[in-house]
Amino acid sequence: MNQEELIQDTFRGIFEAELINEIAAAARLVPFKEGDVLIEIGRYIKTMPLLITGAIKIMREDFDEGELLLYFIEKGDTCAMTLACCAGDKKSEIRAIAENSGLVAMVPVNRMEEWMGKYKSWRAFVFESYNNRFNELLSAIDHLAFMHMDQRLLNYLREAAKVNGTHVINKTHQEIAYELNSSRVVISRLLKALENEGKIKLNRSNIELSGSPT
Repeated sequence: MNQEELIQDTFRGIFEAELINEIAAAARLVPFKEGDVLIEIGRYIKTMPLLITGAIKIMREDFDEGELLLYFIEKGDTCAMTLACCAGDKKSEIRAIAENSGLVAMVPVNRMEEWMGKYKSWRAFVFESYNNRFNELLSAIDHLAFMHMDQRLLNYLREAAKVNGTHVINKTHQEIAYELNSSRVVISRLLKALENEGKIKLNRSNIELSGSPT
């Protein structure tokens, strides 16, 4: 597919045809692969991402220079925290890292402001994105405040399986520990406990989640 067809396929039924045409004309398609840093903390954001394919994880840095996974964005999504930085001309407070390979359409921030006044569907999309990300942030806070680490770990594995479309999770224990702001020893112990409960299977190079991703 060419750029216009990809954008039409992603946003048909979400935006008016006129808006889709404007996005196709204004956007710059950027391919990415697993592990690529797409947005860095402390940098100004001049373009807004619209995800065409793949999945991106949004990370927040703590005071000890560790990181915590906030949420994933998937096909057709954007990042509300990026929207806020674009609108306020502020430096990014998050890091966006590719969870897997994909494609993102980068839209200049001035077009975002123009479309807010021009297209009802764009306003609805932006407000819904804010609402969805806000709910996900509340969920992340609830997990930190009220869930034991074993529950957080299982939720993380299920979400990773969902965004990757597979029940096999190709991550090391250290990578999982990093994203949950824990230690490898703790994560390895909890993974073994989950295996004993029949919820996962630990293989040499991956983790297999019982059941299919939802």
